[in-house]
Amino acid sequence: MSITGVRIIPSPLGKILLASGDGRSVCGLWFLGQRYFSRGMEETADTVDLPVFAETEEWLNRYFRGIDPGPVPELDPRGTPFQLEVWAAMREIPYGKTCGYGELAAILSQRQGNRRVSPRAVGSAVARNPISVLQPCHRVLAADGSLHGYAGGIWRKAALLAMEQGIPFQD
Repeated sequence: MSITGVRIIPSPLGKILLASGDGRSVCGLWFLGQRYFSRGMEETADTVDLPVFAETEEWLNRYFRGIDPGPVPELDPRGTPFQLEVWAAMREIPYGKTCGYGELAAILSQRQGNRRVSPRAVGSAVARNPISVLQPCHRVLAADGSLHGYAGGIWRKAALLAMEQGIPFQD
């Protein structure tokens, strides 16, 4: 992954690493140390002040205050064509709402002319989301409504969902 720059910002749920490949959009947002995190990036890429980082930090500050922050900054997710489809569908899940892996698979199936899409394949793509929070993988739940598979930790997934319901994060 070619990276123009990175920036580490604080959040109530731990430090966040932002990455941009083109200087205009976000290609990565990870809680430091989360699963599938691009380890070492914070040491190998230059820390820079990019307008998209300032815009993203403002968006996240509103979000972590429990305010619907509106449209996300420009994104540049990098993945397979299937992952990109899944992530695009995830971005359509409204603030404060959730969707099951099976529901997401059914949406994708319909968009692909009723070609069968496996909820397990959807789960794999959701788990490898490189732009946490902005591509709201935390809003995707198991069929029974339980919390599974958040690379940043289930406790963060629960906290993000609670914040979207107006329940402030408690340390």
